[in-house]
Amino acid sequence: MVRFVHTADWQLGMRGRFLSEEARARFTQDRLDAVAAVGRLADEHDAAFVVVAGDVFDDNQVDRRTVLRTCEVLRGFPDIPVLLLPGNHDPLDAGSVLASEAFAEHAPPQVRVVTGTDPIHVADDVEVVGAPWPVKHPVRNPALDLLETLPATGGIRVLLAHGGVPEVSGDFEQVGLLPTATLEQALQAGPVHFVALGDRHSATAVGATGRIWFSGAPEPTRHTEENPAKALLVEVDRDTVEVTEHRVGRWSFRQQVFDVAGSEDLAEVQRWLEEPEDKPRTIVRIGIRGTLNLAEHRRLEQVLDDAEQRLGALRRWERHWELLAVPDEHDLEAMDVGGFVAAAVQELREAAGAGGEDGARAGDALALLHRLVVRA
Repeated sequence: MVRFVHTADWQLGMRGRFLSEEARARFTQDRLDAVAAVGRLADEHDAAFVVVAGDVFDDNQVDRRTVLRTCEVLRGFPDIPVLLLPGNHDPLDAGSVLASEAFAEHAPPQVRVVTGTDPIHVADDVEVVGAPWPVKHPVRNPALDLLETLPATGGIRVLLAHGGVPEVSGDFEQVGLLPTATLEQALQAGPVHFVALGDRHSATAVGATGRIWFSGAPEPTRHTEENPAKALLVEVDRDTVEVTEHRVGRWSFRQQVFDVAGSEDLAEVQRWLEEPEDKPRTIVRIGIRGTLNLAEHRRLEQVLDDAEQRLGALRRWERHWELLAVPDEHDLEAMDVGGFVAAAVQELREAAGAGGEDGARAGDALALLHRLVVRA
């Protein structure tokens, strides 16, 4: 039995353009802290080695500061082999950051970049074979070429690969998938005993063997990821396997679409926005559909503005944003305007009631006027 840590998709240097400058700095540091947590996981469980199944960096153009800070975090790992596989974000091409002078000079000695498909000895009777991506868009997944010529072994062998499988593809567009049947055949025939995959940012078991896993990313990167912020502790021999998910990240992405028609629905929106315990590390995407009067629309805008100040980020889900502001008699009484302003209000009210794009614009104009002339 050998015990090791399987992680992937660190995406260090990810820019987080959807974040404010203050939140982006936190997001960047927390990604490094999640990597440090991977090292602590290996140390606490006496792991024999660590494998990183691709996309250590978000791209090959990350700045020197990111490279040096990554190397500093890796220096905190226990003194065991740490194998880094180039993936589709940081392929082993002419501009590879993993082959750069900065990384080579500052990475600790136990860290090794997988540059070929030769087996790498990592423990007694245990080896890792990796399939690094040579370019960002290869003709087919390089792991398929490796499996075609890989002989059986008398020890334990881990396959380190990057890319989606047909059942659960990667979280990003892929050039070449890894057929699950091909991987399961390799497990059955004996060339490999565990397949450590990267590219899907959600921790996911593949197939029925229990020996093919995506570790997921240690910190999430988008709303569609179902089970991110994990690293895997794997115990495997020729007959048995046990995989345990461990949370190492702190950030979360949440999304929800609400249908609103009054104050009770607004209260539900507010409750949902209040749910996250670690709001500065929560990124929210929210959609709103329905019709509100002007006072309710004003209340919604205040709720969203307050949440945006507390959360890591709040983004309006434009595809699901279909909100009409239609004044009722109470709104008009509260506005208490006369003369040409009253005539304009009446005209906007009629347009808002007609619906469509013009109605939505008229409703927005009334909502703005309501905020200007009515005290909260």
